[in-house]
Amino acid sequence: MDTPTPDPRQAELPGEDSAWDALLRLRDEHDAAALAAHPLGGLFAPILAPPGAPDGCMVLGRLAQTLDGRIATASGSSQWIGGRGDILHTHRLRALCDAVVIGAGTVRHDNPRLTTREVHGPSPVRVVLDTDRRLGTEHGVFAAGGPPTLLVCAEDAQGPGRHGAAEVLRAPRAAIGGLDLCALLPLLAARGLKRLFVEGGGLTVSRFLASGCLDRLHVTVAPVLLGSGIPAFTLPEAARIADGLRFEWQVHQLGQDVLFDIALHRARPAVCA
Repeated sequence: MDTPTPDPRQAELPGEDSAWDALLRLRDEHDAAALAAHPLGGLFAPILAPPGAPDGCMVLGRLAQTLDGRIATASGSSQWIGGRGDILHTHRLRALCDAVVIGAGTVRHDNPRLTTREVHGPSPVRVVLDTDRRLGTEHGVFAAGGPPTLLVCAEDAQGPGRHGAAEVLRAPRAAIGGLDLCALLPLLAARGLKRLFVEGGGLTVSRFLASGCLDRLHVTVAPVLLGSGIPAFTLPEAARIADGLRFEWQVHQLGQDVLFDIALHRARPAVCA
């Protein structure tokens, strides 16, 4: 494994806020040379590069897990696995992306705001995946006054074109259940939502991975052992080690946590092909 390198994103470092503000100014300029020279460029330049996929999207998956691969306890408690550095990193990813994508289970359990309240920068459009439209309108993401929200449901799901303050976007179903994520991406790109941050939960990130829809994956590993709980990834069973997905990564320090920046380039595990 690569040795963790010092991370310039720690809040204690002098000039941290200035460096972040400078990076925000490069958010939509696609200036590769400027990003490469930027102190935060090593981590964020791949996210800010122009999308290379035919659907026009750059899709980043994100999870925070314990050392033994759990994202929550068996009861669903997950706040906070990562430390302060991990929280700041998550809010920075939101500020750099056009939309943050989460599954219905995360909305139901955590009732997240999905804003950039911890950092300078714009809050993204919130995209909630709820195939059969089972969520009520009482959750915060559907209330008026916050960033715009899209509720994505299946084409045959019943209901009007609004869900609380959220607009409803209909997408095809996948053959094996859930939404057809490959078909969803160009629908989002057509709305100008091309830089997508899939924040959770584990099932949602796993479905993007299994569909071959992730360009990159950020996984924070915290120095915690639970011994039980909800696994980070849920994929079909692999019979052989060779069926697993191998990849290149860069390692960054986030306070006491370690961040793995993984280049997937839309690869998918062999068990999902």
